[in-house]
Amino acid sequence: MEYFEKTIKTERKYTGNIINVEKLTVLLPNGKEATRDVVRHPGAAVVIPVKDNGNILLVKQYRKPCDMISLEIPAGKLDKGEDPVVCAERELAEETGYHARKLQKVMTIHSAPGFSDEVLHMYVATGLTKCEACPDDDEFITCGEYPLSDCVYMVDNGEITDAKTIIGIFLADRIIRGEYKSS
Repeated sequence: MEYFEKTIKTERKYTGNIINVEKLTVLLPNGKEATRDVVRHPGAAVVIPVKDNGNILLVKQYRKPCDMISLEIPAGKLDKGEDPVVCAERELAEETGYHARKLQKVMTIHSAPGFSDEVLHMYVATGLTKCEACPDDDEFITCGEYPLSDCVYMVDNGEITDAKTIIGIFLADRIIRGEYKSS
């Protein structure tokens, strides 16, 4: 069976600061037409900051779409044409106040492929050295250091619900245990 859907019409429904929304009319493999609502996002870099002692740096911030305080690994939107590793370096310094001696790309994630084209480029940061945090003017965040076991516990207890952070914590656990071999 062929799974491809050919786009036959695109309508821009919303243009925003971070996302755009389009309504696509597609031709299905069976010859019928359907519509798809698609959130267009420029992509982001995500960083799993692992300190020499195995602790993880997480940032706490308020997330308006969920109306809650969220504990997350650092991340940020790619600027137009920006290399994801450059974005990862910037976001790590801005949000945590640390630089990394080594940033290693470990995976690419499609955050919500049912309705968005957002791609997250995930890096592990090691060899961390302190610098000055400089969050964006509209970011109100604090950075904390957490033992990995506490992070896993907070995921298991539902205290951490952000998907990229859950992936990052479980990946860090595998890396520290020596169970993850990157290419």
